Amino acid sequence: GKDNFDFPNGQADSTPGPELSLYSRIVPGEKRCAVLKNWFMRGGGVWPGDEEKLFLAHLSDADIQTLLEKGEILQHGENEYYFGWSQWQGFNEGIFGVRYALKTLSDMGFHNIALRKASGFGFGTTEYMMSHNATTLWETYWRSEDLYSRNHPMLGAMAEWMSSSVAGVSLFPTTTGGRQVLFWPRFPNSADLLQHASAIQGTSVGDFAIAWRFENLPSDKSQYNSASVKIRIRLLIPPTGSAALRLPVPTSKATHVWMSYSEHFPDLTHARKESEAKCKKRRSRRLGFPFNWEYDRERELWYKFKSAKSIGTPCESFLFSILPLSAQWSETGEMTHQVVERKDALLAAGMYEITINNWQLKPEVEGNGRQGNIPEFVHKDYKAGPFCEDEDTFEWQIDDATHII
Repeated sequence: GKDNFDFPNGQADSTPGPELSLYSRIVPGEKRCAVLKNWFMRGGGVWPGDEEKLFLAHLSDADIQTLLEKGEILQHGENEYYFGWSQWQGFNEGIFGVRYALKTLSDMGFHNIALRKASGFGFGTTEYMMSHNATTLWETYWRSEDLYSRNHPMLGAMAEWMSSSVAGVSLFPTTTGGRQVLFWPRFPNSADLLQHASAIQGTSVGDFAIAWRFENLPSDKSQYNSASVKIRIRLLIPPTGSAALRLPVPTSKATHVWMSYSEHFPDLTHARKESEAKCKKRRSRRLGFPFNWEYDRERELWYKFKSAKSIGTPCESFLFSILPLSAQWSETGEMTHQVVERKDALLAAGMYEITINNWQLKPEVEGNGRQGNIPEFVHKDYKAGPFCEDEDTFEWQIDDATHII
């Protein structure tokens, strides 16, 4: 196959293409690096949709200028504007590619890029939908007044990725009946992007839960991409359940990983009620999405209405509301060597706390702006990590296709 792994007679930016090929493991080992790097060569483009052009035609000159400066729109000619979509700070992928792109990036060591795609702004993002008062996902990235649904699961694969990769809990690939999960949290390079995440995975044997957060963050946020911090992780495994824990490999020899185990199940009902009360109080302060576009019928102009909302208000997990007595925790054991050796830890039912000390934050890659590609990842001397360097080829069989679904 070609190093782009696009459609046989398609364009180099066809989707799904490299993301599906890498995710499904059909790319031969010796081509893995080339396919990955060629994927990062892709840039964005323009969207000439009728609804978007009509929207831009009814914006003030000041708002047009603001969108131009932010890179959300592009100018063609004297008074012709188009929304631009971004490959790496938004989405070009559709119903299948969304899942494969996000999971491939997170699983192959580029979780920070997956986070940037999911948290991007402008056309082709959930931010764009929310700026138009969306409370559910749309069927398309573009506005539609009469054809496409504004409550549709087509682009909803992001939700599964948020729990499995951002928070870090999913069913173990070979489990039956949901008896075993995989805890695999991934962390951003910089705390500017995200400071905590959590998720619950319901199963037939009970709820599995994970929560992680950065601690000891500096008061000066300009150091959020350079400070050394602590990461605290809490895991909950229900009775008769089991889990595998997979942690990112530290980039610094100063980083150490420790684990302790609570020998008694805490009062989960009380912890959840306390957590829900705290979250409800935070949501009443409207700390979520800060604005939306409104249409002034008299002036025939769209304008930005600044009105903070409850939706999008960040809340921490109930796992951090649990305070077991110190006597109920086992002695802390170090597991740094196991993590460095990329070995999963197998865990039985109970509650666990993992602390990662001296985790080094670092700046995110810049790329070529919102419309551009990521040249930092494509030059010939770039080392794209162990998934790229490993030239072993997975012998793909049709019976293995279940892992794609």
